[in-house]
Amino acid sequence: LLYSIALVLVSTLPLVEPVFGGIAHAAIWHRRAAITATVLLLPHIELAANPEATSLGKTLAVVAICGLAALVVWAILPRWRTMLPAPIRRLVVTALQSKPVQVAVRLVGGYERWRGFHRLTGLFLAAGFLHGLLDASAFEAVPALRWSYVAIGGTGLVFYAYRELLARRFLPHHDYQVAGVRPVAADLVEVALRPLGRPLAFKPGQFAMVYLETADGWQRHPFSISGPAPEGGISITVKALGDHTTRLPDVVQPGMPAVVGGPYGRFDRHRGTAHQIWIAGGVGITPFLSWLRALDAEPDRELEEEVHFFVTSAGRSPFADEITAVAGKLPRLTVHLVDTAADGRLTPEEVLASVGTEPRRLSVFMGGPDVMLRQFRKAFQAAGVRRANIHREYFQWR
Repeated sequence: LLYSIALVLVSTLPLVEPVFGGIAHAAIWHRRAAITATVLLLPHIELAANPEATSLGKTLAVVAICGLAALVVWAILPRWRTMLPAPIRRLVVTALQSKPVQVAVRLVGGYERWRGFHRLTGLFLAAGFLHGLLDASAFEAVPALRWSYVAIGGTGLVFYAYRELLARRFLPHHDYQVAGVRPVAADLVEVALRPLGRPLAFKPGQFAMVYLETADGWQRHPFSISGPAPEGGISITVKALGDHTTRLPDVVQPGMPAVVGGPYGRFDRHRGTAHQIWIAGGVGITPFLSWLRALDAEPDRELEEEVHFFVTSAGRSPFADEITAVAGKLPRLTVHLVDTAADGRLTPEEVLASVGTEPRRLSVFMGGPDVMLRQFRKAFQAAGVRRANIHREYFQWR
């Protein structure tokens, strides 16, 4: 049942987003449900027993368990360095340098191949679902369990089938072309996309699912839209974080086609109060750039809220000049540029002292490293900022 719920949460269907406050939140709960389900499989294997189990049901159980276990291990592999003690980590690194392991790594491939196999989750879940219908001994004693099992499990499988077979026919997709690739920093590039047909209609702060044809083939990744471009175009800011985004500047060239799906996300400054704090760390600046560029594109539009914008980066932010120029046109926007190499790390106490507004009247919007944002959330809540007024962009799930 938890796996079925996880399938609903990751469906990225428009009706799921408002229920969970955004696709990012739904993805977080998807991961939690899937992890809990995987943990519960262990006692289930050990404790569940039915002397009258069918041979087909037992076969389906083995298929489901093996498939789900393989997908879980494959999902954990990229994060193994953070899960092992240092002495064991050195042994594993040595083993990874052996030729058989290198061959296996090439066969497994990177994110795109993992994503392709991850789409089989629903098939393994279907095998487990049928196994439950055939062999679950509790259904005879409590018929309500059977119907709740059928309703929830069936709903998850219906969402899975819709997403894999029908969603592409109904969800809007827009044809674009790469108009330019501009290096912004050593590990940061902006990609400008020009529409070839009907452009994507989005709100500043949202993100899109971008399919890019590259020198390595088609690749898919969610990117925050960093701002509008002329003639309905959009720009995305890409930081080298994973195996896909690290090589993107080398494999994407002007003229290559792209398909943009969405938009998604509910990171919207209009949901805040009249006094706001914006905090951007690293690539977390992207949705804030979208807000500022949208304001700059419409000179008649005024910033109605009183905003303090904190931009923290190691070294001067590559967007510092652009942000300062836009802020010069918006009298209610105060910009604080923090160079952590020279000024030290930004703290929640410094933010509140700089703003000088009673915490319960504040709304906070944050984007950046997960550890930093967790610390800031706790500190702001302890200082009196309402929990409902603290909004953050979740980059780590993408």
